[in-house]
Amino acid sequence: MSFGPSGPLYPTPPQQPSGGARSTRNRAIAIGLSAAVVAGLTVFGTYLVLDASEAAEKWAGHSPAQDDKPSGGDSGDTGGAIAGLKSWDSASFGRNHAPGDVDYPMTPPVGGDHNASWLNCDGDVYEKAVPDVNAVHSLEHGAVWVTYNTQASDADVTKLAERVRSTPFTLMSPYAGQEGAITLTAWGKQVTVDSADDRRVGQFLAQYVQGPQTPEPGAPCTGGLAEGPATGQS
Repeated sequence: MSFGPSGPLYPTPPQQPSGGARSTRNRAIAIGLSAAVVAGLTVFGTYLVLDASEAAEKWAGHSPAQDDKPSGGDSGDTGGAIAGLKSWDSASFGRNHAPGDVDYPMTPPVGGDHNASWLNCDGDVYEKAVPDVNAVHSLEHGAVWVTYNTQASDADVTKLAERVRSTPFTLMSPYAGQEGAITLTAWGKQVTVDSADDRRVGQFLAQYVQGPQTPEPGAPCTGGLAEGPATGQS
């Protein structure tokens, strides 16, 4: 019996690519990976540039005046040193409640013992003189006390009154015994000016209305005396 030709007992293994083909394929893979990395870096870099640009725009629109307290005063330059500012060591002041008058060493007083009742100082304008002992209690709560005498013009008094009415933690009253036309007083701080338009008015309000010198921050400026007796200054 004859048999025809038969196939191989084992399949022929697949041919391996030649060295040149393998090199070409590896080179193509490497090029593809490099292109993907470059594209990714380009996209990431573009995002960083746009993000930085947006942040820069936001910072450019940020005004330092927006950081100040809204009760501080005008929108101009209210920072920096205040020319002619007088300061006292407020740590040496008494802060006891006194039933009667107190002999203060400066006029108007900038601190010390005071009456148990404070004057309302939520932008309150008093047309008559108020007792020192009640006004000093308002200073202890962080108020600025604006005072004036007959040297101040009617126009300046009107401007100051408008400003005080729009500024919480302030009060205003006439004060015959002071030297300068207009005086601004906070606890331990005081400055005298000749005009309501003086830049130092805005500076003083911005820095000392509820400023860092306040002995009792957070204490109220309402709920006290709505009007002091017209007894002059003590």
